[in-house]
Amino acid sequence: MSKKQRKHDHEEHIDESWLIPYADLLTLLLALFIVLFASSQIDQKKFEQIKMSFQAALAGGPSFMENVSPVPSNDSVGVDNKGKEEQDEQSQQELEQQQRETEQLMELKRKIDRFIEENGLTTQLETKLDNQQLKITISDNTLFASGSAQLKPESRALAATISQLLEQYRDYEVVVAGHTDNVPINTSQFPSNFHLSAERALSFMAVLLENPNVGEERFSSVGYGEHKPVATNDTAEGRAENRRVEVSIVRNIQ
Repeated sequence: MSKKQRKHDHEEHIDESWLIPYADLLTLLLALFIVLFASSQIDQKKFEQIKMSFQAALAGGPSFMENVSPVPSNDSVGVDNKGKEEQDEQSQQELEQQQRETEQLMELKRKIDRFIEENGLTTQLETKLDNQQLKITISDNTLFASGSAQLKPESRALAATISQLLEQYRDYEVVVAGHTDNVPINTSQFPSNFHLSAERALSFMAVLLENPNVGEERFSSVGYGEHKPVATNDTAEGRAENRRVEVSIVRNIQ
């Protein structure tokens, strides 16, 4: 055989074994780029799962592609963003409504405080505005005689004034609550402090509702007896604070 022929046969049988590690290297690079891309699209927990699968694949275990979940599509991302925008818009609307309520209730509080000051009732009435309600607290001796649920004639003017002010705020629920101290009562008319407190709340609410423009459908009354004290019952002063009627104008957004 001639030299030329032997040289030609040698060129046809070039060793191509280097292609195998080269192909493996390309496969690993491809896998690395897929992992990097996926890690930018998913949460940390999913990334840890992919990392473990990738390590298992290098060690001869199952392919990491068997455990990777598809990256969320643009459509699902768009739906999530739309839902978030709607939620943000609703939260903004609630915030604006809460701000309007605060302004309205602050205005009502100023009107009641002015009435209290002009009539020298600062020791008998108190107003407080918080995140739940505007509360008007009235001491019981301003409204009732001891052990009675009948409204004093002079206190009817107070109830009428509060009722007139509430005409302008008909969007709010109004709760009238009666409270007593812990001294037991047991009469034919009031077997317990619950009965007395409930009857006092109802009596005061009845005068409020004499105003036909106040909107009676939003009113309710409740009696708590001695079970929601604001002061100690160990002193006469504390018991006097606990005997009270509260008119609460309740926020719609809390």
